[in-house]
Amino acid sequence: MACLLFCMRSADDILLIVPSVCMLDKLLKICEHELYLLDMAINVKKSCCLRIGSRNNFSCSPISMSKGTVLPWVSEIRYLGIYIKQSTNFRCLIDHANRSFYRSANAIFSKIGRIASEDITIQLINTKCIPILLYGLEACPLLK
Repeated sequence: MACLLFCMRSADDILLIVPSVCMLDKLLKICEHELYLLDMAINVKKSCCLRIGSRNNFSCSPISMSKGTVLPWVSEIRYLGIYIKQSTNFRCLIDHANRSFYRSANAIFSKIGRIASEDITIQLINTKCIPILLYGLEACPLLK
C-alpha cells in the first residue's frame, strides 16, 4: 500500500504531513536520526502535533521523541507566519494577518496624519501593509 509522506522545510523549520498518527511517529523517528547524524536536534519546546481530518477531535496516543519527551497535541499551529487550525479540512486562520495589517496601517496613519498626499499614503499602504496581508496566502484555501 502506497503512503504519502510530506516533509516541508524552510531554513530551520520542518513541517511533517502524514496520513496517520503511526506514520507521524515513524517519520519523526527518521527525522530525529537524520538530524542526529548532522549534529542537530529538534527543539521540543517549539514542536507540537495537530490533527486534520474526520477524526480530528479524537484523542491520540502521545508522540514521543527518542529521549522520552512527549510532543503536545494542539488545536492551532503557526508555520512560517501561517496559522493552521485543527479541523476536518485543511483550514488556515487569517485573523492574525488582518490584525497585523490594521496595526501597520494605523501606524502609518498616526505618523503621516493628513500631511502626506493620497498618492504617498496609498504607496506606503501598498509597500508596507499589503505584503503583511498577503504573506503565505497562497497556502490558504479561501472560501469567501
